[in-house]
Amino acid sequence: MGKRRVWALLALFVLVLAACGEDEEGGEATGGGGDGEGITIGVSWNNYNEERWAKWDEPAIKEGIATCDAEYISSDAGSSAEQQLTDVENLIAQGADALLILAQDTEAIVPAVQSALEQGIPTVAYDRLIEDPGALYVSFDNVEVGRLQAQAVYEQVPTGNYVFIKGNSADPNADFVHSGQLEVLQAAIDAGDIVNVGESYTDNWDPAVAQTNMEQFLTENNNDVQAVVASNDGMAGGVVAALEAQGLAGSVAVSGQDGDLAALNRVALGTQTVSVWKDARLLGKAAGEAACQLAQGTPLEEIPDTVIFTTPVNGYDMTSILLTPQAITQENLDVVVDAGWITTDELCQGVPAGTVEVCG
Repeated sequence: MGKRRVWALLALFVLVLAACGEDEEGGEATGGGGDGEGITIGVSWNNYNEERWAKWDEPAIKEGIATCDAEYISSDAGSSAEQQLTDVENLIAQGADALLILAQDTEAIVPAVQSALEQGIPTVAYDRLIEDPGALYVSFDNVEVGRLQAQAVYEQVPTGNYVFIKGNSADPNADFVHSGQLEVLQAAIDAGDIVNVGESYTDNWDPAVAQTNMEQFLTENNNDVQAVVASNDGMAGGVVAALEAQGLAGSVAVSGQDGDLAALNRVALGTQTVSVWKDARLLGKAAGEAACQLAQGTPLEEIPDTVIFTTPVNGYDMTSILLTPQAITQENLDVVVDAGWITTDELCQGVPAGTVEVCG
């Protein structure tokens, strides 16, 4: 072999070794470890059309994942459990190092979560429980949401005919919230002070479905309804629309949750009794930060501010972050104004002067 060829081969060998060394160094940085460079967080929305996701949750999630300078990618299942399974696969194919999943159907999504975890991709069950102990559950205390709703309505209407407008039957939050409501109201129901004259789940928490169900309950009871424990603000809007059609808005107590702007305006107007406020900015930021930590290799049990939540169906002990909600009534509407959640103009639209302190 000539000297010239030997030197060429040696030079090629050195280049190959150098390239291998670069790949090893780069792999540590881009594979989810180190300082976070190159991390991608995938978010699977069940239905992005709801007001709060785009307005509050998504910007807060992006703020949270900025702590590790992660790229944000997302998909919208459009209320389809089947589509969400495909979406999760696609997010993984796009290189997601961690997933946040807002589940459309919390049972149907389990295989996708298990697949992600088996591939070493940590997963956050965002705002809705997914019963897999390998996932991190991040939500508000939804049982407490139900308690706060029922307490506010019960204080206004301690006796009478009640209607319960529950959430989507495929969403565990619907039953968590309702169980909290019953913790407060069951004794009065057992005593006969409160009569349950109508109860229904609501497909996809859809306000139009809630309105239709409420119209039926009003018809069945000849409008003899004194309180409606509706489990979120969108459905409360449908309930209030049904009550308005019968001239009953403002005379029937109505609950909700989420702090939707329209709902807070209804609270100021007196057509809704309470909206349990879950500051989605805190939720999204906490979930985004946790996703960053998981993507960088932090073990589930070492994520800060976690508690153990025992799931209702399978009895799994899940590592969880559970934030505290707050009931908003006419008496403390200043809380959401001072927090910058809603402007005074938005809150007080159509509110007669002097009827609510915060509206002047």
